Formats: sequence, structure tokens, C-alpha cells
Amino acid sequence: MPDDAYEPDPRRWRILGVSLVVGFMSLLDVTIVNVAIPSMQRGLDTSAGTIQWVVSGYALAFGLTLVAGGRLGDAHGRRRLMVIGLAAFIVSSAVVGLAPSAPLVVVARLLQGASAGLLTPQNSGLIQVLFRGAERGKAFGLFGLTVSIASAAGPLLGGLILAVAGEDDGWRWLFLVNVPIGLVAMVGVLRLVPGRDAEQVAAERAGGHQRLDVVGALLLGATVLCLLYPIVSLEAGQRGPLVLLVGVPVFAAAFTRWEHRLRDRDLAPLLDIALLRRTPGFAGGLAVGTLYFTGFTGVFLVLSVFLQDDRGFSPLHAGLLITPFALGSAISSPLAGRAVTRLGRPLTIGALLVMGSGVLAVALLVPGRSDDALWWTLVPALFVAGLGGGAVVSPNLTLTLADVPPSMGGAAGGAVQTGQRIGSALGAALLVTVFQLAGLRASLLTSLAVLACALLAAVLTRARAEAAPAATTAGDG
Repeated sequence: MPDDAYEPDPRRWRILGVSLVVGFMSLLDVTIVNVAIPSMQRGLDTSAGTIQWVVSGYALAFGLTLVAGGRLGDAHGRRRLMVIGLAAFIVSSAVVGLAPSAPLVVVARLLQGASAGLLTPQNSGLIQVLFRGAERGKAFGLFGLTVSIASAAGPLLGGLILAVAGEDDGWRWLFLVNVPIGLVAMVGVLRLVPGRDAEQVAAERAGGHQRLDVVGALLLGATVLCLLYPIVSLEAGQRGPLVLLVGVPVFAAAFTRWEHRLRDRDLAPLLDIALLRRTPGFAGGLAVGTLYFTGFTGVFLVLSVFLQDDRGFSPLHAGLLITPFALGSAISSPLAGRAVTRLGRPLTIGALLVMGSGVLAVALLVPGRSDDALWWTLVPALFVAGLGGGAVVSPNLTLTLADVPPSMGGAAGGAVQTGQRIGSALGAALLVTVFQLAGLRASLLTSLAVLACALLAAVLTRARAEAAPAATTAGDG
């Protein structure tokens, strides 16, 4: 829809609120189980490797369905996908919470992750459709706040639930609590989220673009599976699946050729590959987001293991010590969302520098300190890191998707979030491995090195954006 034809929906902020509640639930379940790993292993009487699949299987299924979920929302309506995805998420959450055996828990977690992959890209798709200009930056600021808080607050909320419900079977309530919240959110989705516009439906039917690109979805799914499955298997102590990594370039190349073929035939691809080349900032923003999540997500898992296993803290105590990151993000993310349309990519660069300084402070100050000293070393350092981290996610989303057409908003948003899920899984495996081999400080310095790569990607993206207008002017002359 051209900007001159745009008429803001008076309910757009309430619609956004409902979609963010749904997004918070799906993202929270990535990290909330971290503090419950020991109690789940005891309660289900199973191996550490099986429990690791409860954690990592969710991320695997999540990453596999994001782009397809976003494209289905683009083609068939976001309300329909939110209803389907939320219903599946509620049912699978209940099954996880009530399951009598570890294998059923793992299967239900896979289904829960797949349903989250249908839900999450609808957030960015709705923002693309409902908001324009500075308002879009504010909306993405709230979405970025949701992502940051859901990632960082998971350990605290998990610790609180375990403290109230008990560590033996309290882990079940980490999932059962999704049922009443999900049912309330379902009412909000049905009442507020708009259905498909009749003119859009007619236009798509006339153009024959209503079908999902099944071949593209399978090829992209195979690419992501060959990348993520070895990573999550490595976390569970299995090295054999590493051989699947050879399939990543094969399936990625096949996916790219297929998508170009569909575009040349004037058919709707799963993801318009031309976005990577022609849309300003999309490829660079995708790289920044992937590297950022690789660098920061594993930090919470490593700190949770360090505080509980090495220091003997309770899940609640560990969660409280990690929470300052979420508090910092809660302050900076909305502010960054308002400022991004004015400041642009330098805001992301500055935010990465601030976050890097916080992670460096944790690496230098925390190892070797007494338990009491953690309150004046870990807490302020994580707060600084949170101030930086909260100002990375939302501005990067805004800038990455700024020039993406709304008709591809869900799929493009799904691609960005697929990069985030891949980064999260890779970062968790990387940092935990380094932690086990060389300790906390080495793990945090590894995180800092990856964040430095994200900073370099942001600087290069800005340089390309500044060079593009100059090149265009020279060509016109």
C-alpha cells in the first residue's frame, strides 16, 4: 500500500499489544526452561542429553517454520495464522506440562516450537502493515523490547515459578501457565486482529499468488535443518549429525535457484531473494541480527549454569542476578525505537559498543569473586549490557525491514528471525562448549568476539548505505 493511500487503523496499538503478548509467550519459552534443567532431569528420571533436546528441540522447530509461517501470513492473513499457531501452542504447552514421560515431552516441545514459528513472524508482518514512518520505529521498539525482555527474563520467571510450585514438579508449570494466558490472548486476536482485505484477496486470486511455495519451503527447511540439527545435537553430546553440515550449501544453492526461477516466471516465491541484493540494508541487517543473537543469547545460559552449578544458587537467586539485563533493555528499547528514524544505523553501532563494554565488564569482574560481590559486579555490568542490547534489536529490525514491501513483510521478518534462532542455537552451543573447556571468562570473551563481528557488520552496512546514494548520483550524472 503506497504511503499516500495509507489510513491508520485506530485500533493499531491495541492490535500490536495483543500480538506482542503472543510473541512474548513464544520467545519466553526459549529461555525459561534453562533454570529448570536439573529439576526436569530428576522429575522425568532421564539423561542430560534427553533434557537438552527439551531445550534445543524447541529452538530447532522454531527456526524451521519461521519463514514459511511468515509467508503463510502474507498470503492467507495474519489473524488466521495467529489463531492456528496459538491454538497449537496452547495444546502443545498443555501436553508438555502433563506428559508422563521424557519422549512425549520432547515431541510436544517440537510441536510447541513449530507453532511458535507460525506465530512470531506475524508480529513484524502486522507492524509493516499497520504502521508507517516514525510510528513504525516506535512499534518495532516495543517489539524489540519484547524480544529482549523475553530472552533475559526467562531465567527469573522460571525461578519464580519453581520457587512457588516446588522444584520436583514445578517445571511443569513453566508450560501449563501458557494455557490460561494463551486462551486470553486468543480472545484478543479474534476480537482485534484484522482479517484479510477483500481487495487483496481478489487481486491475489487474479494473479494466482495464493499458493504457498512448497518446494521453496522444503528446500529452505532442509537448509536450516542441516545447520541447526548438528548444533543442537552437539549440545546433547552427539557428534555424528555434524556430517549434515555438508548439506547446508547444497540446499541453500538449490533454494536460491528455485526462488529465482519462480520470480522469473512471475510467481510468488517463499522469500524474494532479490531483497538481499536490492533492498537497502536488508542483507546487512540480517547479518547484524544473526551475529548479535549468536553473541548474546548464550550468555544467559552460561551464567545460569555458572550460578547454579558452580555457585550453588537456587533458580530464583540465579534469575534475580541475571534480571538487570532485562531492566536495562526495558529502558533503552522503547527510546531506541523512537530515535531510530532520526539517528539510523549509528544508533545500532553505538548500542553494540555499549553492550560489548557490559559483557567485557562481566568477563573481567565476575570470575573469582565471592558470592556477595556478585551483587556489585555482575548486576551493574549486566544492566549496562542490557542498555546496549535493548537498543540493538528494535533499531536493527526497523532498519532491516524499512524498505521491504508489506506483501513480503511476514516472510522477510521470518527470515530475520530465522537468523536470530540460528544465532541463538549456535551461540548457546559455542559458549557452553567454551565454558566447559575453559571457564566463564573465556566463554564471555568468546561472546565479546562475536559481538565485535556484529559491530563490524553494522559499520559495513552503514558504509554501504552512505555509498549507495553517491553511486546513484554518479550514475545519473
